[in-house]
Parts: sequence; structure tokens; C-alpha cells
Amino acid sequence: MKSLFMGAALAVLTLTLCAAFTLAPDLAYAFSGPEAAIGTGLAMTCAPLLNHRARGLVAIRNDGGNANAILAELQKTFETFKEANNKEIADLKKGLGDVVQTEKVDRINAEITKLQNAIDETNVMLAALKVGGAGGAVDPDKKAHATAFDRFFRKGVDAGLSDLEVKAKLTTQSDPDGGYLVPEEMETTVDRVLGTVSAMRSLARIMSISTDTYKKLVGMGGAGSGWVGEEESRPETDSPTLRELIFNTGEIYANPAATQKMLDDARVDVAQWLADEVAIEFAEQEGAAFVSGNGVNKPRGILAYDTVANASYAWGKLGYIASGVAAALTDGTHNGSDAMIDLYYALKSGYRNGASWLLSDAVMGTVRKFKDGDGNYLWAPPTAAAEVATILQKPVYTDDNMSAIGANAFPIAFGNFQRGYLIIDRMGVRVLRDPYTNKPYVHFYTTKRVGGGVQNFEAIKLLKVAAS
Repeated sequence: MKSLFMGAALAVLTLTLCAAFTLAPDLAYAFSGPEAAIGTGLAMTCAPLLNHRARGLVAIRNDGGNANAILAELQKTFETFKEANNKEIADLKKGLGDVVQTEKVDRINAEITKLQNAIDETNVMLAALKVGGAGGAVDPDKKAHATAFDRFFRKGVDAGLSDLEVKAKLTTQSDPDGGYLVPEEMETTVDRVLGTVSAMRSLARIMSISTDTYKKLVGMGGAGSGWVGEEESRPETDSPTLRELIFNTGEIYANPAATQKMLDDARVDVAQWLADEVAIEFAEQEGAAFVSGNGVNKPRGILAYDTVANASYAWGKLGYIASGVAAALTDGTHNGSDAMIDLYYALKSGYRNGASWLLSDAVMGTVRKFKDGDGNYLWAPPTAAAEVATILQKPVYTDDNMSAIGANAFPIAFGNFQRGYLIIDRMGVRVLRDPYTNKPYVHFYTTKRVGGGVQNFEAIKLLKVAAS
């Protein structure tokens, strides 16, 4: 069996392919059945070569060619999965349920998840190639600030840095006690990396502000309108109802450490190093908050709002569709696909253009088995390496911060997140240099202020695990 793995892998084995599998360190798992040569031959032979924390920045000089090979394996494995799953369903209907067949389906299903993650990881790395300066003319004040910040970062010398922050228009007043603002290019690098590793950040609308709070007036509907002729009088119409949404920012931090020897090495790109170190920490904290944060000194997540059955939808709450089963998505009379289709159409047609699904990998494995009344699977693999999988022909993204399947849980969201969820970034990433607390290491206490919340309650719908 090992020779099968090696034979399938040798044709496509490159360093960049191994990097693509860094997302799933357990890819060395081997199947025990004949399906081992499908998918696993490509995915299982590469040991993780990269530090997971550095994904998206280290060894990303990938032309993307190998993603096509992974995609081909994914599509082939999905066909095998459909055959195995269809056989399991047919056997169950005949009263011939076989635990071996069930385990086979689950193994292939798990392999599909790993291959999909490998493609997603490759796309993340390719997106990270765009991280960096945009070129063009360089503002001399910003260049001077970047040079001074580099000196401060490496040596702790901050002479004149406060004044340069103001000259570079990074702030109107400097506060060294709260840390120094990183150069604009470094902040852009951090933000771009965050966008490649955070599902919600890649889907939602993002706005930068210079204060701690953003307020937005939202029309509740009710403004009257009508048709009139060119010379006819215009009767007075009803005034629209407005409501104010307030988005507060909370402080997120990371505290990476470096040796002075590393900082003294002029070959080390400190901007990239800092972005690499803090971006994953920020992304993990942000990702959890955008889904389930309570809004206290952090963003308010989509699952932290009041909910209501979609038939009784009211503004200020997120509408949901029930799975029809008290503690699961399926049972003997509910196939799961009906609830997914109902959720799809619960979203108004105006929002469905640009809508996507959000759920965890584990829930994805369950949904992948769902078929419609004509026997077509709701889930489909990508049709191109740069694309994502779909459910009902809408893109699907995974975020393991989403709920697991359980009674009264909300494991699946479907919506136009660009219109429905707003992420607020307060401009400015600050760094405090600390060479004293943990000698001989130099710590860089790095902070960023982020907020977020639902801005349009019609644009996001949830699936609730409940009988009704």
C-alpha cells in the first residue's frame, strides 16, 4: 500500500505542494481499503514542512500549478464518495446496513475535507504573494518614519519617532506610552494577511476609522413613494423610520518575542516578521469574535444576536430556519437537504447574488452527504483551483468557530456577508518594545483596535437545530 502512495505522489511532489498541506498536519493518515489510492496518494505523502504560524508568508513562491493536481484528486475522490454513499443509502433501505461501508464513507468524506483544505491553503499562500507595497512614489515623511521605526524596532532608539508619526500623517498626536504606530506599509501587510486567513474578514465589509466608535443610521423602511405625471402635484409621503447602529472597537493584542541577535541581522525583514507573528494571533482572536463575540470590548458575532423564526422575522434579530429535528440535521423522515433549500430561499433574492455559506469542517462533512429530491448532491467540489466548493451553487467557506451540531445550536449561516456584517478597523497598529521583562528576549507588545457587528439583519440567515 505504501508503494501506491509513493507512486501517486512522486509525479507531483514539490516543496510548494508540501506547503499546501500544512493546514492539515494529520494528512499522514492512511486508509485501509482500496480507496487509499484515490486522493490520499497525493495528499498523504507530504509531511508538514512549515510552521503553521507562518502560513501565508513563508515559502509561498508557488505558481499554483500543483493546485490543479490537488483539484483533480478532489473531484475524483468526490465521485468515489458518491458511489460509496449511494451504496450505503441503498443498503440501509434494504435493511442491509453495514458498519464497514459506513466507515468507508466516513473515511472518504474526511479525505475530501483534507483535499479541500489543501486547495484552500494553496489559495491562501497565493493571495499572500500580494502582501507588500503597492509601488509608486514614496512619501518622504513616511519613508523617514519607516526608517526611524526600524531603528527603534531593532535597537530601541526612539529619538524623533513621535514627531515623525505626526509628519507622516499617521496620527495628529503621538502617545509613546501607548506604543509607537507601525509604518503604513507594515500595517497594510498585517491587514492583508488577516484577510487571507480569516473567513469572516474575507467575506464581510471592512471600514477603517480614526476613532474608537462608528455610528450608522439605518432606514427601517416605511418611506412612502408613488408615481406621478410630470406636471402633477406631489403628495406628502410618510417619513422613513431611522435607527442608529453603534459599533465600538475593542483592543486585540499579541506579544511576540525575538532575540537581539535576530534583530541585529540586517537581512531579517522586521516588517514581515512582525506581520507573520501577530497576524495569526489576531486572526484567531478576531475569527472567534466575529462569530460568537459578545460585543463587550470585542466585536459582536453573528451568533450573539437574538434570533427569530424566519416566518416571524423582525429587524434587529436574525431569522432562522429549523432543521426539523430536535438535536440533529437528519433523521428517518428528514433528509437535511429540505432545510438547506429552505434556508437558501429564506434569504431574499436581492441578497442571494453575492451570498455564501459559512459552517465548520465537521458540519461540512455532514452536509456533503445531502441530496435533493432528484438525487443530486447539494455540495459540489470546485471547478477550478482558484475557486471554492459550493452548496446549491453558492460558495461555501469554513470557520471552525461556527457551532457544532446540537440541540438549539446554529451550525450553518447563509447570507450576503458583505452587506450584512461590518468590520471596523481603527487605523493604526501600535508596538511597545520591552527588552526587560523576559531577558534575553525582546518582546513587542502589539495592539490593534477592531470592532464588528451585523449592519443588515435581512442579509444573513441561520439554520437552527430544532424540531421547529
